[in-house]
Amino acid sequence: MARNAFFLGKGGTGKTTLSAALAVSLARSGRRVLAVSLDPAHNLGDLLGVPLGSEPARVEERLFALEVDVRAWVERHLAASREELKATYSWASALNVESLFDLLRFSPGTEEHAVLLAIEHVDRVLAPTYDVVVWDTPPTGLTLRFLAMPTVSARWVDELRSLRERILGRRQAIVRVNPDSAAAAGAVAPADDPVHARLGEMRERLERLQGLFARRSLHAVVLNPDLLSVAEAARIAEALARLGIPLSTVCLNRRDASDLPARLDPPLAGLPLVATERLPGPRASRDDLLRLDLATLAEDLLSPVERGP
Repeated sequence: MARNAFFLGKGGTGKTTLSAALAVSLARSGRRVLAVSLDPAHNLGDLLGVPLGSEPARVEERLFALEVDVRAWVERHLAASREELKATYSWASALNVESLFDLLRFSPGTEEHAVLLAIEHVDRVLAPTYDVVVWDTPPTGLTLRFLAMPTVSARWVDELRSLRERILGRRQAIVRVNPDSAAAAGAVAPADDPVHARLGEMRERLERLQGLFARRSLHAVVLNPDLLSVAEAARIAEALARLGIPLSTVCLNRRDASDLPARLDPPLAGLPLVATERLPGPRASRDDLLRLDLATLAEDLLSPVERGP
């Protein structure tokens, strides 16, 4: 099973650069690596020097990369939801379903769900052929929302399953009293109920994503030696802790050796610190990326210890 590394942090701190550097370093050390950009800005291909699309493109030996098209995943999600609604509820054909889905396209949570679908696709379909998947994440707000979505959604699904089981229990009671009642036409046991089965499938998918984030991934927060990026990194650490996702490493992307802060306050204090110097010039090559010493991060990522609770 592939190991995963997520780089988080304020925009402009160097997440894409460190993602690319780790991917190149691991590939040249003999690992088969997939680098994935979830950032709408999509600068990963520029850094790696290869045009990227939604399918893995070969960068060099053992290194492949792709850029997730979030808009395409939104449309895919809406199309699947539209077909499921029509298949489940015959009366849906009498409604203006298209106008409903036009609204859903811009509704809260739609983009986050689309990102999760893309992550799930990479994890299930693509990752099994790689040793490591390195993720370059979008801005902090979207990143924290998609990291939180499996946990939040799982609670909703649990409540819906419980409600469905109570409905089925009442159906059973009605059928026992009156076997010819209309309730007998539908499922009365969870094992026979397609709605309960669908909720079970959703729960399993959410559990897999929770496991990916909390136990199968290294999460590194990238910061610069400035107040704003350090403050945002601290908020990221606090949010991850509430979700039960361990933050593994702090990456300090600095301009020179004198830029190292005297100390980091909680919740960043005590975490392993990897300090790198920013690459000079606007056009770094893949060879230049190897000047960023991420050996400690790579060693931690490749260690056999499962992460998280």
